[in-house]
Amino acid sequence: MAWIIALIVLLIIGFWLARTYNRLVKERNRVDNAWGQIDVQLQRRYDLIPNLVETVKGYASHEATTFEEVTRARAASAAASTPAEQAQADNFLTSALRQLFAVAEAYPELRASENFASLQDDLSDTENKIAVARQIYNDTVLTYNTSIQQVPTNVVASVTGFEPRETYDAVSLADTAPDVSFE
Repeated sequence: MAWIIALIVLLIIGFWLARTYNRLVKERNRVDNAWGQIDVQLQRRYDLIPNLVETVKGYASHEATTFEEVTRARAASAAASTPAEQAQADNFLTSALRQLFAVAEAYPELRASENFASLQDDLSDTENKIAVARQIYNDTVLTYNTSIQQVPTNVVASVTGFEPRETYDAVSLADTAPDVSFE
């Protein structure tokens, strides 16, 4: 009778271990999928930027340093592989795009261009999608990291090699309020 009870206990523990392991795999895959969704939106942004730069170049050809800065920022952002690297590269790219839009403000005929307006709208839409994808990624990472740190799941996670994932913490470019002058 004792060996039957021991067998039942072992089966219960075995099923629990398998269920726990499978849940961790599912959560890890969700994190990977969420990161992939960020990549999709970032690629969309990278595809829009050259068209935007070329459109502005047609109106403001003497702003070469701004165009080079945007191109460098785009390349750095595309090369980033970790959430921390991506956040830093995105800040650089956002700053460069702000400079590009500042240049565009000096050209009323450019702002009135349908092509520029369409590209600007597409980029704005993409930025919103990136923000949502980042939030989903961070929420998914939170769930996964919590799972691998809670008892008793943390035992299964450590034995089977599940590692915590890094969140995507974008640094605000507006740490200080901008100076506004009406002079």
